[in-house]
Amino acid sequence: MYLRDGFPGQRLRVLPRPLVYAALNQPVLGRLLVTDAGYFPRASAHGRSRPQGAPEAVVILCVSGAGVVDLGDTTVRVDKGSAVVLPPGVRHRYRAEARDPWTIWWAHVMGADVPEFMTAILGDPANPLIQVRNIFRSALALEDTVQALETDETDASLLRASAAMWSLLASFASDRLRGPAGNADRIGLVQDYLRANLQTKDTVTGLARMANLSTSHFSALFKSTTGVSVMEYLQRLRSARARELLTTTDAPIGEIAASVGYEDPLYFSRLFRRLNGMSASEFRRAQRGADVDPVDDEPEHRRWS
Repeated sequence: MYLRDGFPGQRLRVLPRPLVYAALNQPVLGRLLVTDAGYFPRASAHGRSRPQGAPEAVVILCVSGAGVVDLGDTTVRVDKGSAVVLPPGVRHRYRAEARDPWTIWWAHVMGADVPEFMTAILGDPANPLIQVRNIFRSALALEDTVQALETDETDASLLRASAAMWSLLASFASDRLRGPAGNADRIGLVQDYLRANLQTKDTVTGLARMANLSTSHFSALFKSTTGVSVMEYLQRLRSARARELLTTTDAPIGEIAASVGYEDPLYFSRLFRRLNGMSASEFRRAQRGADVDPVDDEPEHRRWS
């Protein structure tokens, strides 16, 4: 016999259905609304069985102990530092482990953005398990969610809860894009290096060596993690720094180009235009009303050569 709630020290908030329906018709809350949220410490005998699924997506974060989740034909063990995300309308069952029952933060969410979050977070909808990279940040987001609902049921508090939940779900989606922790750490090391060394002359092979990976594996892993190639990533970093310098300094564009790793200011100008949709001079004028820098005024026919 499973217990739905009633655990010593628990926290629990459930919005009334009329309020849920009203909130879902509002411009912002209709995108993402937390309908239920709570905290169950050492929830012995806790469990739920929903043969038809739940109308909301269910998020469960395990901060200690363990439990088991059945989603369709898939069974996963949920340990400390893991989370599960259960899509709406999908048959599921979950229960705390008998010998070491879980302590969980949990929430139910509805809204127009939920389907896209499910796709971004799960990838494979048959596997609901997520290895959380930062359990403290995730637990804090869920605690903020519960605290907002505990405050009252005004729109302001509902929006606070939605903001905390949006942050949590976005972090889960980001973690999936970054891939397994070990690989992400290697790519993250290279990303940190590039951010600190915009003028680097390292090749992709050299950066792959830094990550202790083959060039082909590194290139594929870097793109799957960041969404762009290594060189495109570096170009974007350099462009962002150049935009900052164009806005905050009076340095000539040629000098800015050199400071971000481009010895040829005309090559820098072509890249800047490609990435930003305007020349560096035009960007500076738009941001600060500065005079045109002659270095950036190359003939139009040469910009794309």
